[in-house]
Amino acid sequence: MPTVLVMGEEVPGPLVGPGEILAMLGVGRSRFRQIIVHPNFPRPFQTLMAGSVWLRSDVEAYIAKYRQPRPPADEDEPG
Repeated sequence: MPTVLVMGEEVPGPLVGPGEILAMLGVGRSRFRQIIVHPNFPRPFQTLMAGSVWLRSDVEAYIAKYRQPRPPADEDEPG
């Protein structure tokens, strides 16, 4: 597999941007902006002219440690 470089830095894994993180967290843009400034959220791998990118593994580790799993939709409703 070829080495991938971002701004001259070797990338140690897949990257995700805000759109992917929104989907991974299941939140909207305003909640996303609140979450990414929290001290426990991982720092971006790079900040590019188009915005920040994070290592997918860092975001997945954050989700596993700090986010509560949501119940499946059919378990939300009484019945």
